[in-house]
Amino acid sequence: MKRIKIVLVSIFTLIIVTVYGQNKTLWLDELDMNKVESGWIMSKSKTSTDGNTFTIAGQKFERGIGTHAISRFMLYLNKKGVRFTAQVGVDDESKGGSVQFYLLGDRKIIWESGLMKSDDPAKTIDVKLKGIKKLAFLVTDGNDGIAHDHADWCNAKLEYKGKDCPEFVSQKLSQSANYILTPKPAKTPRINGAKITGASNGKPFQYLIAASGLRPMSFTAENLPQGLSLDTTTGIISGKVVNDGEYDVKITAKNDKGTDTRNLRIVIGKDKLCLTPPMGWNSWNCWGLSVSEEKVKASADAMIASGLIDHGWTYVNIDDGWEGSKRKRNGDITTNEKFPDMKCLVDYIHSKGLKMGIYSSPGEHTCGGYLGSFGYEEQDARIYAQWGIDYLKYDWCTYWDKVDPKPELSAIKKPYIIMKKALEKQNRDIVHSLCQCGLGNVWEWGKEVGQLWRTTDDITDTWESMYSNGFSQYHNTQYAKPGNWNDPDMLVVGKVGWNSTMHDSRLTADEQYTHLSLWCLLSAPLLIGADMSQMDEFTINLLTNDEVIGINQDPLGKQARRLSKDNDIEIWVKDLEDGSKAVGLFYIAESKKAENSFVWEKNPVKSTAKIKVTWSDLGISGKHIVRDLWRQKDLGKYAGKFEIEVPYHGVVLLKITKASSSD
Repeated sequence: MKRIKIVLVSIFTLIIVTVYGQNKTLWLDELDMNKVESGWIMSKSKTSTDGNTFTIAGQKFERGIGTHAISRFMLYLNKKGVRFTAQVGVDDESKGGSVQFYLLGDRKIIWESGLMKSDDPAKTIDVKLKGIKKLAFLVTDGNDGIAHDHADWCNAKLEYKGKDCPEFVSQKLSQSANYILTPKPAKTPRINGAKITGASNGKPFQYLIAASGLRPMSFTAENLPQGLSLDTTTGIISGKVVNDGEYDVKITAKNDKGTDTRNLRIVIGKDKLCLTPPMGWNSWNCWGLSVSEEKVKASADAMIASGLIDHGWTYVNIDDGWEGSKRKRNGDITTNEKFPDMKCLVDYIHSKGLKMGIYSSPGEHTCGGYLGSFGYEEQDARIYAQWGIDYLKYDWCTYWDKVDPKPELSAIKKPYIIMKKALEKQNRDIVHSLCQCGLGNVWEWGKEVGQLWRTTDDITDTWESMYSNGFSQYHNTQYAKPGNWNDPDMLVVGKVGWNSTMHDSRLTADEQYTHLSLWCLLSAPLLIGADMSQMDEFTINLLTNDEVIGINQDPLGKQARRLSKDNDIEIWVKDLEDGSKAVGLFYIAESKKAENSFVWEKNPVKSTAKIKVTWSDLGISGKHIVRDLWRQKDLGKYAGKFEIEVPYHGVVLLKITKASSSD
């Protein structure tokens, strides 16, 4: 019996030693990447950000996590960690990135890389973790923006004790629920959308009178220029105008509940496209390369069914993935099997009062590997015009193969000049949207070749990405005007995914209000990247506030300027056509301390901040009416200043109008 007890004790001891005594190894690339915050695109497991084998200064690695600054993630160790090792650096694919890596344990920095740039050799991390409860990983942008900051954590592995495997901890500093601010539209008619629109003489014209309210609704238009006519049932104005000029048209919408009337200015002449920033939808951020005719048509139908069409949303844009595998014998571009009849699809979109956009690249291939337009620019433009296309997104992509690694400005401009000339030869207006991520300070010359130009890298649905793209636009304010717009990329609200798998935007409700408010202040193009067929009540409400949209579509066409900035607060102001000011009060809580980038035991920042804007800073004086645009509510008359509490990563968007002597 005594021997049996000894044997049992030995077995039990062996089990304890096996389970709890021996160190275990956890490779970080085995964990859930959805909890890794990344400044651009989703972080990748076992590949770089662009999906390649990890390569740092020519050295290849098979395992690790590919992130993009600014990125962060945290492991809950509960004092079971023993050792962490990794090799880190900027991936060779990035062409010019600069980052800093940090490893933190319980609010203290336990390892940092210093500034690392492209072509720097990998640095080795080897730290002991005794007594650490939470282990945090951070990559910052090197204080020069996040462009090209592809940061690799190679061979990243953790030694730990115990039976429970450490897991990533969510790092959302604010988990604001989706709360609705905008009152529902009334049943009486309200005319929305752009108050000014333009076209070239002798080319097809189409404008839908966007109006909310109970249907059916009828429309009238007085003083239409010769050549245009109105469908009184649909509200579609169409035709061709031969003579240049500005035409003031009185438009009216009527239903059983009432009538609304507004003026519309139609401008005909050279360079009169996009007199307000384009509004619509683009397929990339939801469908990626899996886009199809069926999905595009369903998106157009959803734009109508959701009521977005009644608030000025107009464009339905196909991004990459529509092109065929080879051209016809005569060089004409073809569609693939997902788009059996592009002309029929475009006609369907136009019949709804919407406009149609398409995508290509000046290279031989697109970003997704489909046919580009190199050498066939005029043929492609002709085909687009035959189909009835209204908008072309022209993406740099493989054109890198045609230029030096550091191209001269003339080489950067060249492909866009070629396509501009090709588009101008066609018998219809086609908006030219440049997509080359700000190459060559495109905001300084983009007006020479197009109507809008990307100023940033692609956006993703993280605070880091949205903040970097939007709040960096203070340097290009002077270049925006009617017909010429800076483009910090699409809206990442609603359900997004970049493929056939969707997820709710990782931006909190407050961050989404900030996102749309800032884009409207910036006079940025408003292109929804969500799956239109899955928009919930919050997203629809977010996208149908006509007073907020009106700031974006203001005919004066000025971009907001940054009025002030400190570590936690930014104030932006935009001049409006009626002499009032649109003001955004943003609580950004941008901490420069690495330890304040994470949730440890509690949030490191206050949930709200009191923000004050003074009349002297705005260049105004006297009493002014302050209106909350999201709530569509006057807050009162103020003299000298206005002050209000703003939520974390949130905004209060105001319109400040001089009070009349009778007020």
